[in-house]
This record gives sequence, C-alpha cells and structure tokens, in this order.
Amino acid sequence: MARACVVIPCFDEERRLRPERFLDFVCAHPDVDFVLVNDGSRDGTLAVLESLAREASGRFRVIDQQPNAGKAEAVRRGMRAGFESGAAYVGYWDADLATPLAAIPEFVTLLDERPDLDLVLGARVKLLGRSVERLSARHYIGRIFATAVSIALRLAVYDTQCGAKLFRVTPEVRALFEQPFLSRWIFDVEILARWIAARRGEGGAPLESALYELPLREWRDVAGSKLTPADFARAALELLRIERTYLAHR
Repeated sequence: MARACVVIPCFDEERRLRPERFLDFVCAHPDVDFVLVNDGSRDGTLAVLESLAREASGRFRVIDQQPNAGKAEAVRRGMRAGFESGAAYVGYWDADLATPLAAIPEFVTLLDERPDLDLVLGARVKLLGRSVERLSARHYIGRIFATAVSIALRLAVYDTQCGAKLFRVTPEVRALFEQPFLSRWIFDVEILARWIAARRGEGGAPLESALYELPLREWRDVAGSKLTPADFARAALELLRIERTYLAHR
C-alpha cells in the first residue's frame, strides 16, 4: 500500500475529537500519517492536537492557523503541507470522524489499483448492507444542492460535500491548492471547478475519467455540527460565484 497523508481541519473540536481512535489507527496503519490543522480554535483543541503529536512522534504534524480563517483555508494549508511530506496520496477527512478512519485504506487501495484515477470522493449513499445515517432534512437539502452542483459543473457528481477525499499527488492536483479559495463554505465544489477549468485550458481528458465516487460503508451525522440554515443560503450564492469565475466560458 502506497503512503498516504490525511489532513484533519479542526475548529473548536476539543469535545468531539477522539484521540484514541487516531492513535489506534496509526499503530495499525504505518503507511498513513496526518496533518492536524487548528483553525484558530477558542477551546482546548490545539492542546489535544499537540498531545497527539507527542504521543506518536512523526505520525502527526500540527499546524496552528491563527487567526481563524475557515475550513477552506485550513484544508488548503494542510494539503500543501501534505504534498511536501512525500506521500503518494494526500486528502482530507472531517475531524468528527463521521466517516471512520477505517475507510482510509479502502480509498488508498482504490488509487493503488487504478492508476487512471486522481481523486476518490466518499459518497453518502444509503444502500442495503451499509450503515449511512443522515438526518432527513439534511439529506433532502443535500440532494437539492447536489443537483444544483451537477448542473453548474456539467458533471454528474452525487456528493461533493462529503468530508472524505483522497487525491493522487500530481502537478495538476498540487495546482488546485496553490491559491486561496473564493469560497469559505463549498470549497469542495471549487476544487472541481478549478480542475475542470484547468483541463479545458490544457485540452486534457474529461474529468470524469480521473474521478471515482466511493459509496461509504459507514457514515453518521455527529452532534455538534457548526452548519446553520443560513449556511445553505450562503452556499447557493457561492455556487453562482464559482460558476461565473471558473466555468462561464465553457
């Protein structure tokens, strides 16, 4: 299994972080390291992250982003640090572990076996035999938003907002994270829009050939989410901005 590095963006996660899960995982998986980004937390998150780094030396790198700049910038900074680690694959995962860490090897194996793929996206699809637990209201709002994203990107993507993604490290992928994102809320969509725009300019292969949506075996809503109804309205406005910035001339 090729080496991977996973970014965990954290904002006021002291009560939701489960250090023991991370420690157990790195002991069982020597080829996966982590970049832990504290995004200007107001609680004891930074102390928890630093404790993790001390307990498993060399497996966790801590970045203290001050002041708070939002999840998009935390992920971008963490991804850039991950690229410099020498890992073959770099991605990001939500700190609440709504997607369990145990799913990471499945993402890695898929990239190992499919050299044509550059990105594996987790997809929250409620199928028989899988444990995907989502609040009904969020599920239906999410489906409406996903449909709007598919129309804006002209890309049949089911779930851009799942916080579990792993990229193959290539010059093209590195370029996606060079500049700060316009979006604070839906940077996942902006990453795909940047990729589409770059391939259009270079005459590359269709983006669909490099992406794979992997239905998750397990996912659950974790109490304490910081999203509010107003955030969905902001996301709609940001989607329009992303389309006009990157895709208006398609």
